[in-house]
Amino acid sequence: MINNYLNYNEPLFRPPSEAYSLIFQLTHGCSWNNCAFCEMYTSKKFKLRKEEDVFTEIESLSYKTDVRKVFLADGNAFVLSYDKLSAVVRKLNDTFPKLNRISAYALPKDILAKTDEELSSLTGLGLKLLYVGIESGDDELLKIINKGECQDSTTEALIKARKAGIKLSVMILNGLGGERYLEQHALNSAKVVNAIQPEYLSTLVLSMPYGLEHFKNRCNGEFLQLSPFQLIYEMGLFIKNLKLENTIFRSDHASNYLLLKGILNRDKAELLDRINEVLDNPEAATLRPEWMRGL
Repeated sequence: MINNYLNYNEPLFRPPSEAYSLIFQLTHGCSWNNCAFCEMYTSKKFKLRKEEDVFTEIESLSYKTDVRKVFLADGNAFVLSYDKLSAVVRKLNDTFPKLNRISAYALPKDILAKTDEELSSLTGLGLKLLYVGIESGDDELLKIINKGECQDSTTEALIKARKAGIKLSVMILNGLGGERYLEQHALNSAKVVNAIQPEYLSTLVLSMPYGLEHFKNRCNGEFLQLSPFQLIYEMGLFIKNLKLENTIFRSDHASNYLLLKGILNRDKAELLDRINEVLDNPEAATLRPEWMRGL
């Protein structure tokens, strides 16, 4: 029924935790859209939607007085200027009286483009959570995958967001560097996450929807894909080097071979024990089957 009021430009992506959120598209596609591993928005040309069109869609759903969460799409709606973003957030607050959280995808550069005062203002207006794909904390690997960010820019931006009161859900891409970059990917990713201390941390396994050769061509180099057990080893190395105070950790996406959940660092030893059990006795290991990972 809601789709009758919303003019979505497909495909439309959202984080798993936003399954029950009302979604408004402020942009079409991703403003960067050059990452070698990402095929999400390659079918779209990035553009900002007209404010009046977004406002019309918001007003059309004003009858939904029970809306509590709103997610702003597409790939990085946080790219909007403070003036444009704050206008939308104010409109949402005026329209949905029970709204208590607004969230969006963001790139580190989107955060750095806003002042401390602007970020704090957005937090006060209800934009309380940003999802950021860090992918890796390793500068060499970030350059290879054409992320458009580095360890320093990512760390600076996300610390800036947290100081403004914005909660962060960050993602690391397991297996992104293949065999060659396994250790430095794990160690430097842990380094960045430790500096940020995000509220939420998740990991996904690198997927190649168009095949290995296509991915290798996009990142202009050799790539030796990790086996399931190498992926789990890399995960263990990453977790072993995390020094977190109170971060909710999830490695339960359909792409993950081994389901892991906990609070770090509280549950660090337990998670590492689980990983070591698999690596020490691979013949007895029960990994999530291929059909489940493709869901």
